[in-house]
Amino acid sequence: MLNQLSDSIYYMSNDNDRERPVLGLVCGEKYSLVIDGGNSVQHARDFIEEIRCLNVPPVQYVVITHAHWDHFLGMNEFGATIIVNGLTNKRLNDWRCYSFDDQSLREYVDADMISAHCMEIIQTEIPRRESFLLDKPGIVFKDSLRIDLGNKLCMLEQIRSTHTDDSTIVYIPDEKTIFLGDSPYSTTTRSLFHYKQDLLFPMIQDIERYDAEHFLLGHESICDSEEMKIFFEQLVACSKSVKNTSLEEAISLFEREQRRVPVGDELFFLKALVNDRILQAQKD
Repeated sequence: MLNQLSDSIYYMSNDNDRERPVLGLVCGEKYSLVIDGGNSVQHARDFIEEIRCLNVPPVQYVVITHAHWDHFLGMNEFGATIIVNGLTNKRLNDWRCYSFDDQSLREYVDADMISAHCMEIIQTEIPRRESFLLDKPGIVFKDSLRIDLGNKLCMLEQIRSTHTDDSTIVYIPDEKTIFLGDSPYSTTTRSLFHYKQDLLFPMIQDIERYDAEHFLLGHESICDSEEMKIFFEQLVACSKSVKNTSLEEAISLFEREQRRVPVGDELFFLKALVNDRILQAQKD
């Protein structure tokens, strides 16, 4: 079932148990645009079936927010023009060289090229895997792009991100709505989850340039401006408390500066930011 945000914006909620991110639909007077292609053929088909129940213009475009498998493996199903930034395009080209038979998938897992969960999703939700091949994008943009769906403008921009360096966001100005993909999330390097501390403030700056009231993230419920403000404030407070590779010192500094103990996500943020310091130290 689709959630309706407005007369022209719908979204399918994330399903983290099945590694399914939020999928978005923006409708103009002439065309509709989908945000992210789904993690599999079946995910995309489930979304398409829901769209068929709506009286909306045909899907003309599919924007891929970044080249992580759960956001693009279903993109062929829409029969629409795929839109990506240049870096995402390069990474999708790598995936176009992959084979999807069981033996190849197991080899990719053993080589840490894909996760075991990714392999399971591909095996169960992509039929005819032996002949599966990702379509080539129809539009590859640099920096930013504007798409007019017919009295409905969508603004695409590649932003700085703590999650991946090919993150694209989609902003609908007259709705004050922004689809962020996974851009505000942490990432994983050499099996260590971390927040890229040097990109934290630039990312927040890029996102806050947009006058948005509704924020849709890849693996969250929809957030309003106050919730995003709190999220960013927590991240910033945690970042200011992380000066080195010691989690104990980070927690102690946080407690002194905030005059309270870290709670909820703050403990995760502190650990992730410390992990980033550890990874940076390993490079030196």
